[in-house]
Amino acid sequence: MSQLEHSTTLSSATLIGTEQRREKILRMLYRRQPTLTVVLENVHDPHNVSAVIRSCDAVGVLDVHLVYTSGQQFPELGERSSASARKWVRLVKHRSIEDCYAVLRSKQLRIITTCLGQPAQSLYDFDLTEPVAIAFGNEHTGLSRDACVLADANLVIPQMGMVQSLNISVACAVVLFEALRQRLARGLYQRPHLSARQIEELLTYFLSR
Repeated sequence: MSQLEHSTTLSSATLIGTEQRREKILRMLYRRQPTLTVVLENVHDPHNVSAVIRSCDAVGVLDVHLVYTSGQQFPELGERSSASARKWVRLVKHRSIEDCYAVLRSKQLRIITTCLGQPAQSLYDFDLTEPVAIAFGNEHTGLSRDACVLADANLVIPQMGMVQSLNISVACAVVLFEALRQRLARGLYQRPHLSARQIEELLTYFLSR
């Protein structure tokens, strides 16, 4: 094979690979659920944050909101721990729960918390096909008082064991896959929820990552 033929073959393979990647990203964007989002408040373990991001990508969450107060650092997320899922989920950072909630309410999202020890409805009593943002808190102290007080509702995951708590990443996965189940039953993954312009802008954004 001549150098020119070799170069042409490489160019064709690159073009095919780029087109396949483009189509795969488009399929992902057609299933993204802008009316389903997650808030993490002061969650410090990068492995927990990464596990949440993987679950968000799996169920079609577009944005994850990270709240770190009092000058606390946003965690560094490695490629390995997040399984590259962080490339496909946008991370929106806030320095107060009030600012975060204001952004969510501007998008007409109902805010649901997971505050332990507070009056709560069962996860399975919620309609998670409506526009919702679900907030999860620190591994040890849970959500702050302000996060709980300023929310619209509070949920609890029914449990039958002696220890009535789950790791945050596990709890988030349980809630998100219940939302997935409900949204699948309602047919919400069968049509895009983003406008053509949003899809084109996001396609350009994700192709560059």
